[in-house]
Amino acid sequence: MGTVTLRGAARRVVRPLLAHVPPAWSSITQVRTQERQVVLTYDDGPEAGNTDAIIRILSERGASATFFMLMTRATRHRSLVREVVSAGHEVALHGADHRRITSMPYREVLTRTRDARAALEDLSGTPVRFFRPPYGAQSPITRLAVHRAGLVPVMWTATTWDWKEASQEQRVNKAMEGTRPGAILLAHDGYADSSDGAFDPTPPTLDRAGLATALLDALELRGFAARSLSHALGSGTQVRRGAFSR
Repeated sequence: MGTVTLRGAARRVVRPLLAHVPPAWSSITQVRTQERQVVLTYDDGPEAGNTDAIIRILSERGASATFFMLMTRATRHRSLVREVVSAGHEVALHGADHRRITSMPYREVLTRTRDARAALEDLSGTPVRFFRPPYGAQSPITRLAVHRAGLVPVMWTATTWDWKEASQEQRVNKAMEGTRPGAILLAHDGYADSSDGAFDPTPPTLDRAGLATALLDALELRGFAARSLSHALGSGTQVRRGAFSR
Protein backbone atom coordinates (compact mmCIF):
# COMPACT_ATOMS: atom_id res chain seq x y z
CA MET A 1 0.00 0.00 0.00
CA GLY A 2 1.35 3.44 -0.89
CA THR A 3 0.33 6.40 1.20
CA VAL A 4 -0.09 9.75 -0.50
CA THR A 5 2.75 11.99 0.72
CA LEU A 6 2.91 15.75 0.93
CA ARG A 7 5.97 17.96 1.06
CA GLY A 8 6.93 21.33 2.42
CA ALA A 9 4.34 24.08 2.18
CA ALA A 10 1.76 21.70 0.67
CA ARG A 11 1.89 19.56 3.83
CA ARG A 12 1.34 22.56 6.07
CA VAL A 13 -1.70 23.63 4.06
CA VAL A 14 -3.35 20.31 3.22
CA ARG A 15 -3.00 18.38 6.48
CA PRO A 16 -5.16 20.78 8.53
CA LEU A 17 -7.79 20.57 5.79
CA LEU A 18 -7.75 16.75 5.85
CA ALA A 19 -8.29 16.84 9.60
CA HIS A 20 -11.60 18.65 9.08
CA VAL A 21 -13.07 17.00 6.00
CA PRO A 22 -16.82 16.29 5.94
CA PRO A 23 -17.93 13.05 7.68
CA ALA A 24 -18.66 11.46 4.30
CA TRP A 25 -14.96 11.79 3.42
CA SER A 26 -13.41 10.78 6.76
CA SER A 27 -12.42 7.58 8.56
CA ILE A 28 -12.17 6.57 12.19
CA THR A 29 -8.49 6.57 13.05
CA GLN A 30 -8.66 6.15 16.83
CA VAL A 31 -10.95 6.55 19.84
CA ARG A 32 -10.63 9.49 22.21
CA THR A 33 -10.95 7.93 25.66
CA GLN A 34 -9.66 8.19 29.21
CA GLU A 35 -9.85 4.42 29.62
CA ARG A 36 -6.66 2.37 29.34
CA GLN A 37 -7.92 0.31 26.45
CA VAL A 38 -6.96 -0.29 22.84
CA VAL A 39 -9.20 -1.36 19.97
CA LEU A 40 -8.12 -4.81 18.78
CA THR A 41 -9.06 -5.55 15.15
CA TYR A 42 -8.58 -8.58 12.90
CA ASP A 43 -8.67 -8.62 9.10
CA ASP A 44 -9.01 -11.14 6.25
CA GLY A 45 -10.96 -13.86 8.08
CA PRO A 46 -12.75 -15.81 9.12
CA GLU A 47 -10.29 -18.69 8.77
CA ALA A 48 -10.69 -22.12 10.31
CA GLY A 49 -7.97 -22.94 12.82
CA ASN A 50 -7.14 -19.29 13.40
CA THR A 51 -10.35 -17.36 14.05
CA ASP A 52 -11.76 -20.00 16.37
CA ALA A 53 -8.49 -20.26 18.31
CA ILE A 54 -8.21 -16.47 18.63
CA ILE A 55 -11.75 -15.97 19.92
CA ARG A 56 -11.18 -18.73 22.47
CA ILE A 57 -8.06 -16.96 23.75
CA LEU A 58 -9.83 -13.58 23.82
CA SER A 59 -12.72 -15.05 25.79
CA GLU A 60 -10.35 -16.69 28.29
CA ARG A 61 -8.68 -13.32 28.86
CA GLY A 62 -11.87 -11.26 29.07
CA ALA A 63 -10.95 -9.35 25.89
CA SER A 64 -13.02 -8.48 22.84
CA ALA A 65 -12.20 -7.53 19.25
CA THR A 66 -13.69 -6.35 15.97
CA PHE A 67 -13.32 -8.81 13.09
CA PHE A 68 -13.26 -7.23 9.62
CA MET A 69 -14.46 -10.07 7.41
CA LEU A 70 -14.16 -10.80 3.71
CA MET A 71 -17.36 -12.16 2.19
CA THR A 72 -15.30 -14.66 0.17
CA ARG A 73 -14.28 -16.12 3.54
CA ALA A 74 -17.49 -15.56 5.49
CA THR A 75 -19.59 -17.50 2.99
CA ARG A 76 -17.16 -20.44 3.23
CA HIS A 77 -17.04 -20.38 7.03
CA ARG A 78 -20.56 -19.44 8.06
CA SER A 79 -20.35 -21.19 11.42
CA LEU A 80 -17.24 -19.17 12.32
CA VAL A 81 -19.11 -15.92 11.67
CA ARG A 82 -21.74 -17.01 14.18
CA GLU A 83 -19.06 -18.16 16.64
CA VAL A 84 -17.48 -14.71 16.59
CA VAL A 85 -20.81 -13.11 17.42
CA SER A 86 -21.83 -15.64 20.08
CA ALA A 87 -18.45 -15.13 21.81
CA GLY A 88 -19.30 -11.44 22.22
CA HIS A 89 -17.11 -9.97 19.49
CA GLU A 90 -18.00 -7.51 16.75
CA VAL A 91 -18.40 -8.33 13.06
CA ALA A 92 -17.43 -5.67 10.51
CA LEU A 93 -16.86 -5.71 6.74
CA HIS A 94 -13.47 -5.91 5.03
CA GLY A 95 -14.99 -6.23 1.57
CA ALA A 96 -16.79 -8.46 -0.88
CA ASP A 97 -13.28 -9.73 -1.60
CA HIS A 98 -9.74 -8.39 -1.20
CA ARG A 99 -9.45 -6.45 -4.43
CA ARG A 100 -8.27 -2.86 -4.15
CA ILE A 101 -11.42 -0.72 -4.41
CA THR A 102 -9.53 2.39 -5.53
CA SER A 103 -9.29 0.77 -8.98
CA MET A 104 -13.10 0.62 -9.24
CA PRO A 105 -15.66 3.25 -10.31
CA TYR A 106 -17.94 4.83 -7.73
CA ARG A 107 -21.06 2.87 -8.70
CA GLU A 108 -19.28 -0.47 -8.45
CA VAL A 109 -17.86 0.33 -5.02
CA LEU A 110 -21.29 1.42 -3.80
CA THR A 111 -23.15 -1.62 -5.11
CA ARG A 112 -20.65 -4.28 -4.04
CA THR A 113 -20.18 -2.73 -0.59
CA ARG A 114 -23.89 -2.35 0.04
CA ASP A 115 -24.57 -5.93 -1.09
CA ALA A 116 -21.69 -7.32 0.97
CA ARG A 117 -22.92 -5.48 4.06
CA ALA A 118 -26.41 -6.96 3.65
CA ALA A 119 -25.00 -10.46 3.15
CA LEU A 120 -22.78 -10.21 6.24
CA GLU A 121 -25.68 -8.95 8.34
CA ASP A 122 -27.72 -11.96 7.19
CA LEU A 123 -24.90 -14.36 8.12
CA SER A 124 -24.09 -12.78 11.48
CA GLY A 125 -27.57 -11.75 12.54
CA THR A 126 -26.15 -8.44 13.75
CA PRO A 127 -25.93 -4.90 12.32
CA VAL A 128 -22.68 -4.16 10.48
CA ARG A 129 -21.47 -0.59 11.05
CA PHE A 130 -17.81 -0.49 10.12
CA PHE A 131 -15.68 -1.12 7.03
CA ARG A 132 -11.95 -1.43 6.47
CA PRO A 133 -10.89 -1.17 2.82
CA PRO A 134 -8.54 -3.91 1.59
CA TYR A 135 -4.92 -2.75 1.90
CA GLY A 136 -6.29 0.33 3.69
CA ALA A 137 -6.63 1.82 0.19
CA GLN A 138 -9.30 4.47 -0.26
CA SER A 139 -9.92 7.74 -2.04
CA PRO A 140 -12.49 10.52 -1.60
CA ILE A 141 -14.67 8.79 -4.20
CA THR A 142 -14.53 5.32 -2.63
CA ARG A 143 -14.99 6.85 0.81
CA LEU A 144 -18.18 8.55 -0.33
CA ALA A 145 -19.46 5.28 -1.83
CA VAL A 146 -18.80 3.45 1.44
CA HIS A 147 -20.63 6.17 3.36
CA ARG A 148 -23.61 5.85 0.99
CA ALA A 149 -23.56 2.09 1.63
CA GLY A 150 -24.19 2.89 5.31
CA LEU A 151 -20.72 2.14 6.66
CA VAL A 152 -17.90 4.06 8.33
CA PRO A 153 -14.31 3.26 7.29
CA VAL A 154 -11.89 2.35 10.05
CA MET A 155 -8.12 2.62 9.71
CA TRP A 156 -5.48 1.85 12.35
CA THR A 157 -2.79 3.49 14.47
CA ALA A 158 -0.69 0.43 15.33
CA THR A 159 0.14 -2.84 13.58
CA THR A 160 1.44 -6.29 14.51
CA TRP A 161 3.51 -6.76 11.33
CA ASP A 162 1.82 -10.15 11.00
CA TRP A 163 1.71 -9.80 7.22
CA LYS A 164 5.51 -9.79 6.83
CA GLU A 165 8.48 -11.82 8.00
CA ALA A 166 9.41 -10.86 11.56
CA SER A 167 10.05 -12.54 14.88
CA GLN A 168 7.36 -12.80 17.54
CA GLU A 169 9.28 -10.31 19.65
CA GLN A 170 9.49 -7.84 16.75
CA ARG A 171 5.75 -8.14 16.10
CA VAL A 172 4.83 -7.47 19.72
CA ASN A 173 7.30 -4.60 20.03
CA LYS A 174 5.94 -3.03 16.83
CA ALA A 175 2.38 -3.27 18.16
CA MET A 176 3.36 -1.73 21.48
CA GLU A 177 5.06 1.22 19.75
CA GLY A 178 1.64 2.54 18.76
CA THR A 179 -0.17 1.56 21.94
CA ARG A 180 -1.92 4.37 23.77
CA PRO A 181 -5.48 4.85 25.06
CA GLY A 182 -7.88 4.52 22.13
CA ALA A 183 -5.30 3.24 19.62
CA ILE A 184 -6.62 0.91 16.91
CA LEU A 185 -4.42 -2.17 16.56
CA LEU A 186 -4.31 -4.07 13.25
CA ALA A 187 -3.86 -7.85 13.29
CA HIS A 188 -4.97 -10.70 10.99
CA ASP A 189 -6.85 -13.89 11.72
CA GLY A 190 -6.43 -14.89 8.08
CA TYR A 191 -4.42 -13.98 5.00
CA ALA A 192 -6.17 -13.17 1.74
CA ASP A 193 -5.02 -15.09 -1.33
CA SER A 194 -5.92 -15.42 -5.02
CA SER A 195 -9.30 -16.94 -4.14
CA ASP A 196 -10.12 -13.59 -2.50
CA GLY A 197 -8.81 -11.52 -5.41
CA ALA A 198 -5.51 -10.81 -3.65
CA PHE A 199 -2.14 -11.46 -5.24
CA ASP A 200 0.17 -10.84 -2.32
CA PRO A 201 3.41 -12.61 -1.46
CA THR A 202 3.24 -15.95 0.33
CA PRO A 203 2.20 -15.26 3.94
CA PRO A 204 4.78 -15.73 6.69
CA THR A 205 4.71 -18.87 8.79
CA LEU A 206 2.94 -17.63 11.87
CA ASP A 207 1.16 -18.95 14.95
CA ARG A 208 -1.64 -16.39 14.98
CA ALA A 209 -3.17 -17.73 18.19
CA GLY A 210 0.24 -17.55 19.85
CA LEU A 211 0.62 -13.96 18.69
CA ALA A 212 -2.80 -13.11 20.15
CA THR A 213 -1.66 -14.47 23.51
CA ALA A 214 1.62 -12.54 23.34
CA LEU A 215 -0.21 -9.32 22.46
CA LEU A 216 -2.64 -9.69 25.35
CA ASP A 217 0.27 -10.40 27.71
CA ALA A 218 2.10 -7.26 26.55
CA LEU A 219 -1.02 -5.12 26.82
CA GLU A 220 -1.81 -6.42 30.29
CA LEU A 221 1.76 -5.72 31.41
CA ARG A 222 1.20 -2.08 30.39
CA GLY A 223 -2.20 -1.91 32.05
CA PHE A 224 -4.24 -1.97 28.83
CA ALA A 225 -7.39 -3.94 28.00
CA ALA A 226 -8.26 -5.08 24.46
CA ARG A 227 -11.74 -4.10 23.33
CA SER A 228 -13.87 -4.10 20.20
CA LEU A 229 -14.47 -0.77 18.47
CA SER A 230 -18.09 -0.52 19.56
CA HIS A 231 -17.15 -1.35 23.15
CA ALA A 232 -14.45 1.34 23.18
CA LEU A 233 -16.85 3.88 21.71
CA GLY A 234 -19.20 3.19 24.60
CA SER A 235 -16.87 5.21 26.83
CA GLY A 236 -15.14 7.31 24.20
CA THR A 237 -15.66 9.28 21.01
CA GLN A 238 -14.56 8.79 17.43
CA VAL A 239 -11.50 10.56 16.09
CA ARG A 240 -12.00 10.93 12.35
CA ARG A 241 -9.56 12.07 9.71
CA GLY A 242 -9.45 12.27 5.94
CA ALA A 243 -7.20 9.21 5.62
CA PHE A 244 -6.69 8.57 1.90
CA SER A 245 -4.21 6.28 0.20
CA ARG A 246 -3.72 4.71 -3.20
